Amino acid sequence: MSLNGSVALVTGAGRGIGRAVALALAELGVKVAVVARGREELDRTVELVRARGGAAVAVVADLGDPSAAAGVVERAVGELGPVDVLVNNAATVEPLGPSAGLGPAAWDALRLNVLTPVALCSAVLPWMTAAGRGRIVNVSSGVVSRPASMIGGNVYVTTKAALEAHTLNLAAELDGTGVTVNVFRPGTVDTAMQAAIRRTGEGRLDDTTYTRFVRNHEEGGLITPEQSARALVGRMGGNASGQIWDVSDAA
Repeated sequence: MSLNGSVALVTGAGRGIGRAVALALAELGVKVAVVARGREELDRTVELVRARGGAAVAVVADLGDPSAAAGVVERAVGELGPVDVLVNNAATVEPLGPSAGLGPAAWDALRLNVLTPVALCSAVLPWMTAAGRGRIVNVSSGVVSRPASMIGGNVYVTTKAALEAHTLNLAAELDGTGVTVNVFRPGTVDTAMQAAIRRTGEGRLDDTTYTRFVRNHEEGGLITPEQSARALVGRMGGNASGQIWDVSDAA
């Protein structure tokens, strides 16, 4: 599938990986609807896209409410046309802490990390299946392959595992339609989320986990959002579906 001339919707695109993915897509001739809560950050992303000669529209929305998904897609379609590419990148790592201290409300993270991506997929699929083409990528985390490695992050690990299960099942359901659905594990990226964990994770993550986050940063073990985005966007034109793409596997 040629990405040039297509329309993409990228969530969590006000900064970090989401912004980098939006810019990488724009450089390939993709029109981009960028979604996040913060107007100022989104406007900056749009400005950067347009500076590269691309087309972009900012859609301000609180994706912590899955019911917002339909309106987000409606706005993107109204401004740019039917969505050909969906990148579900928005997520939260909170809450951190021992599971015994987390009440039912802590699991509201499922809304942003799982239910909203599901709702966005459902909203774009009618256009994609009618056209016989589409690309959906759900951004996960390498922690799903080693869930015991992030002690104190039970909610985050669980939601990402659920997102991957949804992705692979949906890919099987859509086999033969021209719509591909894949997981992307972005690597250990220098993002605001990483900074927040280093700033607030002490005492909430176990000592080994917290120390690992700090040392990765101090020892230069983080990659840039741009490096991660290039690894993702470089694979999106292909026909592979139902795969778990890891940034470390990129050529």
